[in-house]
Amino acid sequence: MSVFRTKTVEQSIRDAEGGEHRLKRSLGALDLTVFGIGVIVGTGIFVLTGVAARNTAGPAVALSFVVAGIACGLAALCYAEFAATVPVAGSAYTFAYATIGEFPAWIIGWDLMLELALGAAVVASGWSGYLTSLLKNFGIYVPGSLAGEDPVFNLPAAAIVLALTAVLVAGIKLSARFNATMVAIKLAVVLLVIVAGLFFIKGSNYQPFIPPSHIVESKGGLTAPLIQVLFGVQPVVFGVFGIFTGAALVFFAYIGFDVVATAAEETRRPQRDLPIGIIASLAVCTILYVAVSLVVVGMQHYSELSVSAPLADAFREAGQTWLATLISLGGIAGLTTVVMILMLGQSRVLFAMCRDNLLPRRLARVHPRYRTPYLITIVIGGVTALLAGFIPLAAIAELVNIGTLFAFVVVSIAVVVLRRTRPDLPRAFRTPWVPVVPVLSVLACAYLMLNLPVETWLRFAIWMLIGAGVYFGYGRRRSRVTVPEERVLEN
Repeated sequence: MSVFRTKTVEQSIRDAEGGEHRLKRSLGALDLTVFGIGVIVGTGIFVLTGVAARNTAGPAVALSFVVAGIACGLAALCYAEFAATVPVAGSAYTFAYATIGEFPAWIIGWDLMLELALGAAVVASGWSGYLTSLLKNFGIYVPGSLAGEDPVFNLPAAAIVLALTAVLVAGIKLSARFNATMVAIKLAVVLLVIVAGLFFIKGSNYQPFIPPSHIVESKGGLTAPLIQVLFGVQPVVFGVFGIFTGAALVFFAYIGFDVVATAAEETRRPQRDLPIGIIASLAVCTILYVAVSLVVVGMQHYSELSVSAPLADAFREAGQTWLATLISLGGIAGLTTVVMILMLGQSRVLFAMCRDNLLPRRLARVHPRYRTPYLITIVIGGVTALLAGFIPLAAIAELVNIGTLFAFVVVSIAVVVLRRTRPDLPRAFRTPWVPVVPVLSVLACAYLMLNLPVETWLRFAIWMLIGAGVYFGYGRRRSRVTVPEERVLEN
């Protein structure tokens, strides 16, 4: 009954290939790449560019995106090896189960709820804000009680979650087509921003490219970054250190590429297509982020950039209000795909946990026609809609970030462990320079985690304690690794 018992890679693959819980394999490399772009390109490109440029890096925010992209690339290489070797739903949860053990796998699965379900609710609230702002341009005003900064019930946010839940239940291929349409819209808007913005660039706005650095006033109490509390490090903005400070901020614009791995079980040729989807989507988004950031800081001096809508406001300052409206449309399309793919990822992680009997197995039922885990998808959609509708999530949004970074750390460690414990496994893709790349990935993620506030760490610890209680109270005694198959089926 050891909590570090593992589930073999072969057993995980057998579970995916047969039985009533088998999902339909219908995705290719292009589908996965578009999924990755769909979930990565969201508020980051429309908002964080201005925040990082104005407050931490200046015009050198483009270098911040490069640094953050490299940090994510290290983790992406580790994800690519695992996804190709263990092409099973569950992503980091499944990887941890095969290497570190059942309890660590449970913890990472519990942790992924922060990144995926909570993240979807947070983004849905942002989607509501974009929609109400766009409607105002056409003279349509949504009552403050149903949308806005402090609504009684955020109706647009809940409505988009429920609508996307229906799309996810109706099949992975339909979800892929809908995602491709939305991604095409927002990429068209992003490319339009880049091309149109070139005509309004002023060379003087790039001077100085790296503004002189200075120390800012330290935060105190629970709002202070953990690195400041532990090591007394004073926050620095601008200069070379400001580039890295900006990287810690814009890193969260990249969150989501790991969700591609959750669709492993629905990929036709996972050994080939998953690494392509993960790495290609990250590379494309890095190029887009760098290009947009260079255009925005060239159009308007970094000290004058808006922190709420930098792209739209930069074009308004240039007298191009029609482009500002198009950017709002791109924001709506972008956030729509983010919400959908985060819920897709969450449903596949919980599907794997239910199939392993760590959560109620009946929730892992697959729809006889659509071959999707419809029960768990409906549950996730309902809970996410309630969160987006009722709870003000701004205060706990950083939990999404720490949950993601923790998952990156676990996967990076697991690559090294599996190389040592199962060197015989066929690996269609191999992370280069092991263990150097995984170690660098762990160090980069740990540094970014240390930059999060103390209160975020405390909330994360409380959430993990609740998860441990659920595991020892329910999952440990019912796990398929120790409970005979006939008893599992009875449950």
